[in-house]
Amino acid sequence: MVEFDTVYERRNTNCSKWDSIKDTYGEDGLLPLWIADMDFKANQPVLDAINRTAEQGILGYSPAPDSLYEAIQRWQKRQHNYTVSKEAILFNSGVVPSLSLAIQAYTEPGDAIMIHDPVYPPFAKVVEQNDRKLVRSQLLIDQEHFIMDLEEMEKYFVAENVRLFILCNPHNPGGRVWTKGELEAFGTLCAKYDVLVVSDEIHQDLIFAPHVFTTFTNVHSTFKDFSITLTAATKTFNLAGIKNSMIFIENPDLRKQFVEAQERNFQNEINIFGYVGTEAAYEHGDDWLDELLGYLKENIDMVTNFLKAELPSVKMMHPEGTYLIWLDFSAFGLTDAQLQNQLVHKGKVVLNPGITFGPKGTQHMRLNVACPKETLSEGLRRIKHSFE
Repeated sequence: MVEFDTVYERRNTNCSKWDSIKDTYGEDGLLPLWIADMDFKANQPVLDAINRTAEQGILGYSPAPDSLYEAIQRWQKRQHNYTVSKEAILFNSGVVPSLSLAIQAYTEPGDAIMIHDPVYPPFAKVVEQNDRKLVRSQLLIDQEHFIMDLEEMEKYFVAENVRLFILCNPHNPGGRVWTKGELEAFGTLCAKYDVLVVSDEIHQDLIFAPHVFTTFTNVHSTFKDFSITLTAATKTFNLAGIKNSMIFIENPDLRKQFVEAQERNFQNEINIFGYVGTEAAYEHGDDWLDELLGYLKENIDMVTNFLKAELPSVKMMHPEGTYLIWLDFSAFGLTDAQLQNQLVHKGKVVLNPGITFGPKGTQHMRLNVACPKETLSEGLRRIKHSFE
């Protein structure tokens, strides 16, 4: 039994989530429910494996061992019914650096790249900072969850000559777990217009039943020809600091282009603890993940019940996956700056501003519920106080 209720002191541990908020917002006593890592201790077998490696005392250059490839393959097959070949597996320090490499490998400056709106903020940044043209397709809301607007996407594919699409699967911040049917329709459209798909699947393991995750490449036998997959153990097992992620590229030509971009940027070597931690997580993490998902589901239910009883004006998009909740504060009629100011300086609670996820995120906030219930309960109390 994992003690997810244990409250760990993360202040003064060089922790971005807890220690950067005073510099960001200028005051003490703020409660962070923002940056997407968890306030839970990592799985003990992972910590044991990292400690054994450190105790060797010599931390030289290390290649990825065969046992790591095998652990990744077994995890993908066991958890997602996805058979990935060893040759298709590449490594990099993180998903966002891999996005940058993909953009450099497969497009040229000035090329149009499409993302959804709203979506994880680094998608837009990595496109623009690589001197590509950013094209946003707004997600629609149907039955209180996001759906893709394929008609609008097709219009932009033609008008902007879109070369690459960055897909968030599952979706952050909305928590949508795209169905196989949705992904098939999306992929068919991309194939029609020769649009390469880069699928960010870092939240692939954080799925609540009865929803089922489908890796984009696995939807149809032809999709591997025009897509690459980015994922990691770090989000699932709260290991962001070990800096390791995977890239799955089945198409050998696409793989060759990506490897060449890695070599040009000298991004083809990984932290030894990234290898060790990832392998241990995938070899020993099934039960820990099951318990985590149960706890996160209870936290999501806590938010649902609290808002219904105490803050009915705040509308919640119920997540099908991830530990992130998309909250709609538009009923208060505040600007984005006013909304953030009330939460931070009156409520003393920090959420991610929705406007940073794209224009569609105006008057919204993203709430991170991957924390002990005591912390979440206090955060909800502070959110309520923001509007009293």
